[in-house]
Amino acid sequence: MKAALIAASLVVAVHFGYSPHDGAHLSIRGRTEALKQIPAASSEKKPAPDFVLKSLDGPMLRLSDFRGKAVLVNFWATWCTPCKVEMPWLVELYRQYHAAGLEILGVSLDDAGEEARIAEFVKKHKVNYPILIGNDAVAGFYGGVRYLPQTFFIDRQGNIVRSSLGFRSKEDFDGSIKQLLSENH
Repeated sequence: MKAALIAASLVVAVHFGYSPHDGAHLSIRGRTEALKQIPAASSEKKPAPDFVLKSLDGPMLRLSDFRGKAVLVNFWATWCTPCKVEMPWLVELYRQYHAAGLEILGVSLDDAGEEARIAEFVKKHKVNYPILIGNDAVAGFYGGVRYLPQTFFIDRQGNIVRSSLGFRSKEDFDGSIKQLLSENH
């Protein structure tokens, strides 16, 4: 019985995402309330909060620099198991859709000073899109980012049109990206 509870907890953590980032866990009810604050793909749009973050490669990048492109902002961390599952999919989807106007920005929420570990992780996973060094302020702009991974889909005008908390399938990403690229082409 105890083993079954541990296994079920692990499945929930992997499926919905888990973050000891701030020591808090959202309940399913809390998750639902957080999702209500973010517009669905076909409903109202909300301007994406602009930010300036250092890229792992060195230069500072501003979200507004990507206006005119469809942008997927993915909050992740090296210790996040669901993030590790999604990352190869994002690498493949970036390769597939970048020429069509997609930009993926991976925002690492690893602890401060972990850039060497992040760089090693990115190299090992052959990440081909920009990785930014996130912080609590930027996470706060996007509702606190209490679960990882968390992804925001931003249209070419700079509006959040969809977000997802926790693990999603590759097919879900692909469908959301196709829809994002087809809007206001």
